[in-house]
Amino acid sequence: MNNIWQLQEAKSKFSELVDRAMAQGTQIVTRRGKNAVVVMPFEEYKRLTEKKESFSDFLLASPLAGSEIQVDRDKSIPRSIEIEP
Repeated sequence: MNNIWQLQEAKSKFSELVDRAMAQGTQIVTRRGKNAVVVMPFEEYKRLTEKKESFSDFLLASPLAGSEIQVDRDKSIPRSIEIEP
């Protein structure tokens, strides 16, 4: 199945272009032989553009947030090693 449309064809068959985007996924429209725009189902667009949660928001939303868990770190001096040239 070809999903690439020349601009003139896309204009004259816009309903078909939209139907194919809904049924088969992303459609590419070219202008002067170069990719110009993409027509895709709205749900796909929404998925691609939705705001992603930041890592800090993820941690703050954790069930452990505010639980005051104490994590003790080993503070001993690291072992010494010799590196030979």
